Order: sequence, then structure tokens, then C-alpha cells
Amino acid sequence: MAFQAVALKASIRHRLEGGYRMLKGKIAVVTGGTRGIGYSIVKKYLENGAKVVLFGSRAETVEKALASLKEENAEWEVSGDYPNLKDAGSVEEAVAKVKEKYGRIDILVNNAGVSDSKPVDEYTSEHFSNIMQLNVNAIMNSVMPVVKIMKEQGGGCILNTSSMVSICGQPSGVAYPTSKSAVNGLTWSLARELGPSGIRVNAVAPGITKTDMVAALPEKMIQPLINAIPLRRVGEPEDIANAFLFLASDMASYVTGEILSVDGAMRT
Repeated sequence: MAFQAVALKASIRHRLEGGYRMLKGKIAVVTGGTRGIGYSIVKKYLENGAKVVLFGSRAETVEKALASLKEENAEWEVSGDYPNLKDAGSVEEAVAKVKEKYGRIDILVNNAGVSDSKPVDEYTSEHFSNIMQLNVNAIMNSVMPVVKIMKEQGGGCILNTSSMVSICGQPSGVAYPTSKSAVNGLTWSLARELGPSGIRVNAVAPGITKTDMVAALPEKMIQPLINAIPLRRVGEPEDIANAFLFLASDMASYVTGEILSVDGAMRT
């Protein structure tokens, strides 16, 4: 009994001192991982023991993100690529390189996306289609090759970035909430289909968060929303990254098909 007590105390001390890592040994792919919420997810996963491959839109943004991460901790195992997420072949090739390097993919985070605030009377069909392609079609382009790998290895975790506006809409920029509502439907359906294969599928629906994407929106759109947030503040990227950490970890092993709102209760 005395030995067990000592061992338990040692285990607790090990965790408290930072020895415990929620994603130790996991291989993660994070799209849109060069800035904002995506960058915070990458950093949070690295801090918790994962090996991460981040996908960005351009070589220079990927290199900048990697340099910043390495500056924080040179021992983190992180690399990057910049496939065209709208091109299924390009994504499949990038995923294959991850599989070749690590032998598996445990976590896929579909975070890449674009916002929108254009009034509907200024829309074109091309504009609407472009947003849907990156916010919805690109997710499937990543999911399809990764699911095959996860089935072969006996399981995995897929996480999607939704949005508060998928639930409540927004005053203009109709394509954005439309696309995020589609992400919710995709999440629920894939969770039901892939559950028997040991693959969990969830989404996080952030509220107003301090990112470049939000900064690009007009003040007249943002301020009324901030005023209506019960917690009276906008979210930090780390707030959202914490939710992605939990859902990727074994602590969420019985959680699938969920859209986790992280919005300070701002849902109307």
C-alpha cells in the first residue's frame, strides 16, 4: 500500500510538472495552420506531444509559421506543406507524404476557410461557389484520403471548424453561414458513418474571435455582436484551440457527432 501511494504521488507530480501530454505520440494534420485559430491549434497540439504537419495556402506563409514555431521550441516536431485544398489530387498527394513519413495519421483538423460580408445583391455565382469550395468541398478533399488511412490503422479523429453563425446566421455574407451549416451536416453524417470504424468526427463552432479574418470584417458587423456576448469579451484563439485539444484527446473518446460551441453563449 505504501508503494502504491508513493507511485500515485509520483504520477500526479509528473503530470503537474508538465510530463503529461494529452496527445503524446499522435500524428496530426492541420489545414489552415499558419495563422489565427489554426496556428493556435498547431501550437497547442505540439505543446501536448503531437507531431504536426500544417497545411497553408502558400510556401511563404508556411515557412513563416514554421519559423515562428521553431523559435518558440526548437524541439517541436512540426513540418508544413501547401497543397491546393480545392484540388483533390493535390491534397491526396500531400496526405500520402504524411503517411509515408509517419506511417499513420491520428488527427485531421479541417480549419482552412474564408469569411464573407458581401451583401447578397452584390453576389455572383462565382463568388458563392468559391466560398463553398474552400469551406466545404476542401474538407471532403482532405477527409477522403485520410479516412482510408484511419480505417487501415483502426481509428482516428477528424475535427472541423464550424462557426457560431452556422446556428444563428449573420446580417450579410450569406455564403459563410451557409457553408458552415454544411460543415455541421457533414460532421453529423460522417460521425454516424465512420463510428463503426473507430473514427470520431466532431466540430468546434467558434464565436467572435481575435483573428485576422474577424479583423477584416466591418466594425458595424462586429461591435453589435460583441455587445451581445454574455461574457462581454471576444474569444482568444487559444480558447478555441483548447476545445480542439480536448476533442482530439482520449478524454473525448466517447464524444462524436458534436458541434461544440465556444462563443461565450453568443448564439442569437
